[in-house]
Parts: sequence; C-alpha cells; structure tokens
Amino acid sequence: MKKQKKLSILLRGLIAENPVLVLVLGTCPTLAQTGSVIAALSMGIAATVVLVCSNVVISALRKIIPDTVRIPCYIVVIAGFVTIVQLLMHAYLPDLYEMMGVYLALIVVNCIILGRAEMFARKNNVIDSALDGLGMGLGFLLALVAMATIREVLGAGSFAGIKIPFLQDYTLPILTMAPGGFLVFGILIAVINKIGPKKGAQKRKEFSCEGCPSAALCGKVSCAENVELTEITKPEIVTNKEEKEGEANGN
Repeated sequence: MKKQKKLSILLRGLIAENPVLVLVLGTCPTLAQTGSVIAALSMGIAATVVLVCSNVVISALRKIIPDTVRIPCYIVVIAGFVTIVQLLMHAYLPDLYEMMGVYLALIVVNCIILGRAEMFARKNNVIDSALDGLGMGLGFLLALVAMATIREVLGAGSFAGIKIPFLQDYTLPILTMAPGGFLVFGILIAVINKIGPKKGAQKRKEFSCEGCPSAALCGKVSCAENVELTEITKPEIVTNKEEKEGEANGN
C-alpha cells in the first residue's frame, strides 16, 4: 500500500494533475521557452531541480517555520536554490544561460514551485515531498517538451536545432511566434481534458459543515440534511405563502 501511494504521488503530476496542462500554472515560462526544444528542456530540468530541492527543505523545516511568515520563508528557500542553479549554468553552460535569459531567475516566483510548497511540502514528510516535486517537475518538463516539439518541428522545420529537410518548405512560422504558442497551448489542454480523468465524474459521498462560512446561520446542519429538509418543507412554505397572498387580496 505504501509503495502504491508513493507511486501515485510521483505519477499524478504527469497527466492527472499536470501543472501546466491541467492546473494551468507556470504559463509565462511555458509560452516563452517553448520556441525550441533545447530551451524547453533546459527550463524543465532547472525548474525540476529547484522544485525537488525546495520541497525537501521546506518539508524538513515545516514544524519550525511559523505560519505567519511561511510564504517569505518559502521564497527565501526557493530563491537560494534558483541562485545555485543560475551560478552553475553561468559557469558551465553559458550558452543555455544566455538562451534562458530572465526566465531562469523568474523560477523564484513560479506558481508551480510556490504552490507545491504551500499545498504539499508543508503538510507531508520529506520523501513524499521529494516524490511530489519530482512528479510535478517531470510533468512540467513533459508539457514544455511536447509544446516545443510541435512548435519547432512544424514552425521552423527542425528539432533541437537540427534541420529536417522535407519540412523546410512546409513550415508554419506563426507557430514560433506568441500566437502560435497560445494556439498549441490551447490544443494540448483540450487533448488532456479529453483523454484525462473527468473531474465531474466523481460525486461527493458526504457533505460537511467544516469550513462553511454559513454554518452558524443554518444551525450546523449538514448540507445533505439541509437539502432533504428543504425538499420536505418546500410545499409547506409555498402553501403558507399562497395563504398570505390570498388574505392580503381579500383585505
């Protein structure tokens, strides 16, 4: 059971909860860095490394970080790992560093990384948080590479900078531009929504008043019971209303 649970944590970020195509997070780097496969691959790997490392550290410190300052603490941790990645790329991969430009530094405010820290890492242990970060990072990488492949192959007639001879005369240059990025992005989201699990297919089995802002007004009656009571008393309410209207007309 534990192995299945950990496997599900790892795999759900690929399609079921893909951060780009299902949760629609990280849209800015997705559209900006998918003009070429190399740029998309570089961004995906860099974001995955930062995501895994920040999830691990935040999970390890979750019991000592005060709730009132947790978001600033998360940003400091994420910024530290982004700085390390920047320095390493600048030293050993200068061409990729120049290609990614400002979007490498903007990983600090990437919604995917901050969102997983807030929603998962601060509530779960280190191993589960690492698996969640790896799964979400791979999902981000997969989405970027898929978009970049479509845009570069059909838009520029090449793959990872390698020219494809029979496509050179039949390219769609608009796919390498911003409108083409939005078009491919929308198509991939539609495909994932079609083949992925349907969110509306699962019905809630039980209702609870916990967290409901109107719980004090309804006497903390559960939503299911409230619906049943409404259905039972609805005819009586309608009858009383009609009687009052009749009395008013008679007067």
